[in-house]
Amino acid sequence: MTTPTAPATSGTDRFLASELAGEASFLIARARSRGSSIANERLAPLGLRVRSYSVLSLACSGLRPTQRELAEFLSLDPSQIVALVDSLEKEGLVQRIPDPTDRRSKLIESSAAGTALYARARALTGESEDVSLAGLDAGEKAEFLRLLNKAAFPLR
Repeated sequence: MTTPTAPATSGTDRFLASELAGEASFLIARARSRGSSIANERLAPLGLRVRSYSVLSLACSGLRPTQRELAEFLSLDPSQIVALVDSLEKEGLVQRIPDPTDRRSKLIESSAAGTALYARARALTGESEDVSLAGLDAGEKAEFLRLLNKAAFPLR
């Protein structure tokens, strides 16, 4: 008499039962990596990646962020923001303008070309979000985004 065995799984599915697969920090990092990869793939034809898209999005928001605010909000090193803004500025998508309240600071604003590109990019990131969250129904997606926002900005 033979003992039944569990069905063989292929690839890395066998790790789904590991402790790691239940840890929030791992799941958040994996979801972020997957989402960023899908978005970067969609944004590539526009010459954007998630980070440059994020800067462009905030430049198009009408909020007139400073580079320091961009770094803080996007959790990036200020030197990374400088490089991202430099690249977007070189492409004619954003401009640095003097901050009327602090002469040492520059505000980042979108150009007309940046606003037009952002509209196209936003549609693509919406599509990538649909792919990334395809396993969720509309209610779950809304709840997931609400909870992610709460986790990302806990002191609000």
